[in-house]
Amino acid sequence: MNEPRPVINFEDFSKIDIRMGTVISAEELEGSEKLIKMQVDFGEMGERQILAGIKAWYKPQELKGRQFPFVINIEPRKMMGLESQAMVLAVDSEDKVTLLLPEESVGNGAFVK
Repeated sequence: MNEPRPVINFEDFSKIDIRMGTVISAEELEGSEKLIKMQVDFGEMGERQILAGIKAWYKPQELKGRQFPFVINIEPRKMMGLESQAMVLAVDSEDKVTLLLPEESVGNGAFVK
């Protein structure tokens, strides 16, 4: 089990911008054993490219059309020569990664609080 991270105050937590987005397209990233490249619609905020290390647990076709929460104000990161512009939220258990799903569909770009 992962050790707990240091305690942060509410002000630090409130800096994290988590928004709902719908996966428009998803594909395996050629040459990578872990990454799936997604194009995600955040409504009025536009679309973003996100790379996620979830290939061992998800197929691209399982992601298309589904909504997930994403941290959108994380610094962009280059992976395999491409820029990832957000980070999908997931639960990391001992042998599996599970993406978080809303109970019902919400607007793209909706703020998670």
